[in-house]
Amino acid sequence: MRIAVLGSAGQLGRDLLPRLAGEILPLTRSDVDLANPSTIAPGIAKSKPDVLVNCAAYNFVDRAESEQDAAFATNAWGVRELARVCHDGGTKLVHVSTDYVFGLDETRTSPLTETDPPGPVSVYGLSKLSGEYVARAASPRNLAIRTCGLYGVWGSGGKGGNFVETMLRVAGQGKPLRVVGDQRCTPTYTADLATAIAALVAADATGLVHVTNSGDCTWYEFAAEIFQLAGVMADLTAITAAQFGAAARRPAYSVLTSIRLAEYGVPPLRHWKQALAAYLAERAAKKAE
Repeated sequence: MRIAVLGSAGQLGRDLLPRLAGEILPLTRSDVDLANPSTIAPGIAKSKPDVLVNCAAYNFVDRAESEQDAAFATNAWGVRELARVCHDGGTKLVHVSTDYVFGLDETRTSPLTETDPPGPVSVYGLSKLSGEYVARAASPRNLAIRTCGLYGVWGSGGKGGNFVETMLRVAGQGKPLRVVGDQRCTPTYTADLATAIAALVAADATGLVHVTNSGDCTWYEFAAEIFQLAGVMADLTAITAAQFGAAARRPAYSVLTSIRLAEYGVPPLRHWKQALAAYLAERAAKKAE
C-alpha cells in the first residue's frame, strides 16, 4: 500500500512516517500547498497514493480571527479540493482535525464523543470543522481524526516550538509564567497519536474518530506537571482565559473520548502524565545525540 503524508515535515508528520506500514511518500508544502489549490492535483498525481494522511493546516488560532480568508483557504477550501482530487483518483483521505470544533456548549463537563454535536467558538475552529465536513462528504471511505494540544520532539526546536518547550524556555529565563487554569482538555503526545493513526489506517477506519491521550487537565496543571517532571523551579500562577485575553476564544471544556477506537481494535492511549514523561525522556535522548 502506498501512503502519502502531507505535512510530513511537521511534528506529527515526522512521528507518523516511521510508524506507517507500506511504501511511504512524504509530501511537504512544496509538493502540495492547500492554500494554492492549483498545486493539489499535480502534487497528488505524482505520488498516486492509496491513502493520503493530511497533517497540514493553518494553525494560527489567534491570527485566524483577523485572517479569516487565510484560515479557510487552507483548512476548508484547500481540504475540499484535496478531498475531490483524492476521490477522483481512488485515494482514501485521512484528515487530522481538532478539539476546537467544540466550545459552544459552555455547560459541558463530561468528555465529548464522536456523536456529540460540534459548536466552534473561533474562526480557526469553524474553519477546521468545515474541513472535516468536506473531507467526510467526499467519500464514505474517508476518515477524520480529532485530537488536541499536540506536542512532539520534532516541534521542540525552531521558533515557537510547542507548549512544553515554551514553558521550559520561559522558566529557564527566570520569567514569571501566567497560564490559563480554566480551560480543560487533554494535551497529546504526537508519538502516541501517530501510533494510533497508523493502526487506524491499517484497520481501514472510516468516518470520525477521537484520538487523544487519556485523562484531562487545565493548561496550568499541564505546566505544573512539566516543571515537576523536569525538575524545574518556576514562578507559575494560574489565571483565567479572560485575564489572558487571547484574540480567539478557546473551548472552556474540550476533553475528547472515543467510542470508536475499540471498534477498530485500537487501545486507548496512555494517560497524559505518562505521555509527558515519555516525551521529556525522548527529548533528552534527542538532545544527547
